Amino acid sequence: MQDITKNNFDFIRVLLAFIVFVGHLGALSASPELKVFENSPVEIAVFGFFVVSGFLIARSYDRSSSLKRYFKKRISRIVPAYLLVVFLCAVLLSLVSTYTFKEYFSNTQVYKYLFWNSIFLNFKAPWLPGVFGNQAVNGALWTMKIEMSYYFCVPLLFLLFGKNNKYRNISLLIIYFLSLVYLNYFESLGKISMAKQLPGTLSYFIPGMLIYFNFDQFIKHKNTLFIIAVLTVWIDLVLNIKLFSPMMIGIIVLYIAYSLKFLNNFGKYGDFTYGIYIFHFPIIRTFTTLGLFKDYNPYLMAVACMLVVIAVGISSWHFYEKKFL
Repeated sequence: MQDITKNNFDFIRVLLAFIVFVGHLGALSASPELKVFENSPVEIAVFGFFVVSGFLIARSYDRSSSLKRYFKKRISRIVPAYLLVVFLCAVLLSLVSTYTFKEYFSNTQVYKYLFWNSIFLNFKAPWLPGVFGNQAVNGALWTMKIEMSYYFCVPLLFLLFGKNNKYRNISLLIIYFLSLVYLNYFESLGKISMAKQLPGTLSYFIPGMLIYFNFDQFIKHKNTLFIIAVLTVWIDLVLNIKLFSPMMIGIIVLYIAYSLKFLNNFGKYGDFTYGIYIFHFPIIRTFTTLGLFKDYNPYLMAVACMLVVIAVGISSWHFYEKKFL
């Protein structure tokens, strides 16, 4: 049977982060030439991240010797870099603010931003004074509170059905369908932001958990499951309803994770994905604010922006994130 540790998660995360970057580049650059990139499936990429989280967080908890060790590992992975990007944005973006330094740092909004964003409640203070036209500084961070919630959900779910409970699959499927009810209800009302909160996003997280708990069966039937998943996602798209597609997206993501063996060593130079993901949004907005996409060749600037994002992601990993792990 296939070794669960030999996988393509590093490749998948880089791919998903790149999809999100491209989509945000099209949306934030204010460049007609780059607008086509808005068609990048950002939402599906984010949901793909949730699927990966479901699998890896369940595995992390299952293999942790204690609850304390589990939380230490998970918090060390996400919190230090998250706090770094919040702090750096609050300080460095003063350079592109329309306010003077004195006006900027004496404005209470700066400290509201630092406080609310530091505790993952980004929506309470998403902007900084005079920065990006007082629009959201880092729209990518909304997923971080969801990710943190998952860290607490997994121990609760284990407590609910136990580590070896024969009803575990049934319990997770019930949660999955309840999550779908929530998701489809708020989407039908046009309340997309509510649909994307924790109860709705569990419909993508739970499939990752289910596949982890039934890993051997998944590997045994993965080719058949992949074909069914692709067809089902297409049907859900035609019917414009999310019924089975979250589960099927989970199957597709995990199929890629355990196929294409030549990608197994993709992350041997480091895990840059998190840094790329949390820093890309304000970097794109800075390029836009400085007029770089407008005053210079937008395609060259898009490449330059991507290289800056990658460089920041690599630096974040080697000089900061790795030290906490």
